[in-house]
Amino acid sequence: MSARGRFTRGWERGFGAGADGLLSAMANSYRGLLGARDWLYARGVLRSRALDCPVVSIGNLTVGGTGKTPAVELAVRALVELGHRPGVLSRGYGRRGSGVQVVADAASIRLDAEEAGDEPFLLARRLPGVPVVVGSNRYEAGRLARARFGVTAVVLDDGFQHRTLRKDLEIVMARATEPWGNGRLLPGGPLREPLEGLARADLVVATGAGRLDEAPAVTAMVARVAPAVPVITAVHVPTECFEASGMRFVPLTTLRSGRLMAFAGIGSPTRFRRTLQEAMASVVDFREFPDHHWYTREDLARLERGATELDAHGFVTTEKDWVRLRPLPPLKRPLYVLSVRLALTSGESHWRAAFKRLAPTGGATR
Repeated sequence: MSARGRFTRGWERGFGAGADGLLSAMANSYRGLLGARDWLYARGVLRSRALDCPVVSIGNLTVGGTGKTPAVELAVRALVELGHRPGVLSRGYGRRGSGVQVVADAASIRLDAEEAGDEPFLLARRLPGVPVVVGSNRYEAGRLARARFGVTAVVLDDGFQHRTLRKDLEIVMARATEPWGNGRLLPGGPLREPLEGLARADLVVATGAGRLDEAPAVTAMVARVAPAVPVITAVHVPTECFEASGMRFVPLTTLRSGRLMAFAGIGSPTRFRRTLQEAMASVVDFREFPDHHWYTREDLARLERGATELDAHGFVTTEKDWVRLRPLPPLKRPLYVLSVRLALTSGESHWRAAFKRLAPTGGATR
């Protein structure tokens, strides 16, 4: 098991006594650094810079998957409906390149996944015509998007802890079940910052819930530390499925026939398991890899051996995993790629109201 995997299991099941003490000390140091940063921002020593257009941030409080990428896509579509020409800004986690780079312009995708990062490449593929720019300096990335592509609004991917860019709408994603892990700061737990940070949010989205009463841990915490912030719910809905080797779309019902080995290297593989169950996919085994894992030929060989042992006729994975598989030779069995979208299940009026105040005042066109 990787170091990340061991930490993830520890955040869910606890660490040994010796490790727990050390991690607590490290978490206290981390808390001190966060507090110092907040003090500097509060007194104007550090400042957030503003772009001359609305900025929407999609982020979370924890390490791990909460559905940020589909939420970015949903936010972009909301801005388009208002009449904006939106762009996407991302850090480009795990990318091979550096500096501020254009992943996609209004006409085409210009970088591959290794240079762009898997999530920005996926967003570029899912949002044709929408500029996607990566860079650790989001302000400079935003300025480039404004100057080169004339975007009238930007969506910041994974931006809740990013304080150097002023934001007009803060949306925080959280899993409906066990949203905060053990409730401790990194590295002793999955929290990137204390839960009191929820007070900076304008909207909290609990994913994996059909109603508010299915996300009690989220609603209870928001009521305690940020009672004025609306909580809404959403689920990930399968939208399409394609067979990777021929890029051939197939009905979702294809996943119900035969025997499939599923695998995923995402922040929340449990969510993908649930999606496959809801699609009634015929899954005989599920293999987990670390989040953002770049697959190797050895990984594929192990998957093939496992499929042979289980008499599986094919594989199924996520669209994000497929992005990281593309440079490798195809698997010998069919590989089905399942695409999902985020669908709001409650609180749509809060979502619409949050975006409505960002409507262009004039001059922006679709």
